[in-house]
Amino acid sequence: MEIKKITWKNMEAVQLSAGDYEAILVPGVGANLVSLVNTAKNVAVLHTPTDADMETFLARPQLFGLPLLFPPNRIADGTYIFEGRKYQYPITIPAQNNYHHGIIKTQKFVVGKTAVGKDCVEVEAAFFSNAVNNEIFVDFPHEFECRMSFKLSANGLEHKVTFINHSGANMPLGVGYHTPINVPFVKGTDKNGYKIMLSVGKRWELSERTLPTEKLLDLVADENLLRTSGLNPVGAAMELALTNEPLKVDGKEYNGAILVHEASGTKVFYEVDSQVKHWTLWNNGGNAGYICPEPQTWAINTPNLNLPAEITGFQSLKPNAEWSSVSKLYVK
Repeated sequence: MEIKKITWKNMEAVQLSAGDYEAILVPGVGANLVSLVNTAKNVAVLHTPTDADMETFLARPQLFGLPLLFPPNRIADGTYIFEGRKYQYPITIPAQNNYHHGIIKTQKFVVGKTAVGKDCVEVEAAFFSNAVNNEIFVDFPHEFECRMSFKLSANGLEHKVTFINHSGANMPLGVGYHTPINVPFVKGTDKNGYKIMLSVGKRWELSERTLPTEKLLDLVADENLLRTSGLNPVGAAMELALTNEPLKVDGKEYNGAILVHEASGTKVFYEVDSQVKHWTLWNNGGNAGYICPEPQTWAINTPNLNLPAEITGFQSLKPNAEWSSVSKLYVK
């Protein structure tokens, strides 16, 4: 069990070790856990930036590690109205006139807690948005705190995100991750020897702007493989917006993704809690070397959808209230 401050790619980072797992956290870029490795099984779980990737990592950290999205995915025209207040974000996808993924993924977090226990190590990092630390506040005028906790043990990674609303008004809350899982994740294996399963139920019909038309569709045959024998995560380009519906794993309900290397039977589990109502499944054209099962608490463009919150996942956080969600990454 060990926590060390290190220099990674000329950046301050924290290295965590526990059991057969090693991880690297970069607090200064969205508290991104850029690497998670199981040394015993020779598995590199997350898409980690190389030296040649660093410019891309700093500009688009969502392509690496475990990046936090606030809000997740797209907001049409970069705007919505909540409780009579207009929220206006910059347009980040000009071709679609959409805003996407928020900017908390690039913000500097501060490590506020480290702990080395008998069975695990833990690091907690925090970000504060307010009128002084205002890169987010300028577009989203709520004072809030975001804490990210990373607990590593022989059982893998437990990741907890917490938001606390320090403002005097209800705060819209949509949270997600753009988690790129390596394909292949077992070193020295072929990328075509993998399958992905995912706890999905319905598919959102998407417009040419990649926004929900508000129609929910049944899964087609290939998409149904996500619930049964698994779908090939690479090759054909994939971008699906999906609702969450638990799988049955070992007789129990399971929410999340399972990636399998078929030849060895090695599996990567990305388990999420009941806060996750939706997924985007994206593989960046099909040959990027990873698949992103992206858990989201709300659907794409939720604040602008004319549908009940029970369907979209829309929620808000009351003043002084606290909200948390826990996910896990582990190898079997």
